[in-house]
Amino acid sequence: MSDPSVQQQQAHPAVPVLHEQRLDEVLGAAPERGRARYRPHRVGMVWRSKVFRAGAVIVALLLCGLVILALVREQTGPEGFLVGLGLAVLPVPLLMAAFRWLDRVEPGPWRNLIFSFAWGACAAALVAIIANSFATRWIATATADPASADTLGATVIAPVVEESAKAAAVLLIFLFRRREFSGVVDGIVVAGFTATGFAFTENILYLGNAFGEDQQLGSSGFASVTAGTFFVRIVMSPFAHPLFTVLTGLGFGFAAVGARRHRVRRIALPVLGLLLAMGLHALWNGSSAFGPYGFYAVYGIVMVPAFGLVTWLAIWSRQRELRTLAAELPAYAAAGWLTPAEPSALSSMRARGMARDLARHWQQDRTRGRAAARAVAEYESFATSLAGLRRRARHGAAGPDFGARERELLHHLWQRREIAAPALTQAARLTSHRGPHHGRHAHGGRHASTPYGQGYGPGQGQGYGPAPVPAPGNGPGYGSAYGQPQAQPYGQQPYPYGQPPAQPYGYGYGDPGSVRPTPR
Repeated sequence: MSDPSVQQQQAHPAVPVLHEQRLDEVLGAAPERGRARYRPHRVGMVWRSKVFRAGAVIVALLLCGLVILALVREQTGPEGFLVGLGLAVLPVPLLMAAFRWLDRVEPGPWRNLIFSFAWGACAAALVAIIANSFATRWIATATADPASADTLGATVIAPVVEESAKAAAVLLIFLFRRREFSGVVDGIVVAGFTATGFAFTENILYLGNAFGEDQQLGSSGFASVTAGTFFVRIVMSPFAHPLFTVLTGLGFGFAAVGARRHRVRRIALPVLGLLLAMGLHALWNGSSAFGPYGFYAVYGIVMVPAFGLVTWLAIWSRQRELRTLAAELPAYAAAGWLTPAEPSALSSMRARGMARDLARHWQQDRTRGRAAARAVAEYESFATSLAGLRRRARHGAAGPDFGARERELLHHLWQRREIAAPALTQAARLTSHRGPHHGRHAHGGRHASTPYGQGYGPGQGQGYGPAPVPAPGNGPGYGSAYGQPQAQPYGQQPYPYGQPPAQPYGYGYGDPGSVRPTPR
């Protein structure tokens, strides 16, 4: 007769941590289902309350918004404000959708993105209008040359003030939402939303003033100032402000993935990014000083190549996140937290989307289908966070709470694996076999209708494919765990995949504190 304590230890997989950790530390109280990310509990004064701080930020941004609204309306007039608002809003959804698409691998919380956009549209725009106007007037008074004051203000003062004001939003999220700012993509997305908000307010001002000038001159049509301003700012260069500020975001992003011991580098990279943003902004604003074709020269020689380079770097960083999933998650699959096929599915955006569709179609009604798809999406996000956390720990960039964050992320995965693991496993199998009937299977064909408890392999009792070679002397490999289809549907067994084996996937439980990942 076996020892109950040994059976209890064998009821859950081990954790392939990067340092020694006891199993009972991992299996503490599971967090609530509604909590989307790891958040430490804080106890303190009223100003440490999350509600108080969120309320203070909202009130401050609303006040800035009201002030900037009054200033812009005063300069453009009611009609000019409405025309500028209607034209300036056109590129906003496209830019936001592009940055959100870039963030799909590990979507950041919307509250950070809304804060970034509001900061750019309200706080940064207000600081820029006040500071630029004051500096230009001071230079004009000191030099008695208003024309040179305007040129100096546009090429020197405005880039420094505006990029610093926009960079403040990236800095605030980097400091106070550090666990949600984990890499280069996060820096690009936060900076892009901030700059999109700033450009939105600035375009209202420029287009509104252009409309007012047309009203005075009586011009209209394609020859009007409004049409020219719209073509330059909305059609040709809607990416200008996002491009400038993304350079700052790149600096913060590279600092986020750097080792914590390299403090000088972690400070120098954001400063370098900010200086590059200021320099490119100054070159763009001063392009008219290079002659009648200076604007087109700077646009074609500098702006377009810079935009292409930053776009390539953003997409490369996105693909790197997927490669991190493929590299880091097999250690958790080997320890029994994931199925063997999940790392492959989670590292493919196509398979991830298919898994959400499968989970939705397998349910009996739309409400349960939406809930299942949402659970799979959350599972994918937690798995991505876990892989990124492990990679940062390998490079010395994880914080001292690495163990606690890993445990909580694993709990979130465990709570959702009944729904997510079968869908991801099925998606991995479907995406690995490309053929003429592939699309039919992905959209409700014979394989898509497989219920949760009837196995996920390519045939009855075949498992998920070739069993990987286990570590020498560590016991059975993958085949003994997932080779047989489940006899009961999910939810009728104490664990989603039945009782785990005594030594799942090459790991033993003799000493839970000694479990380590297989060297690769």
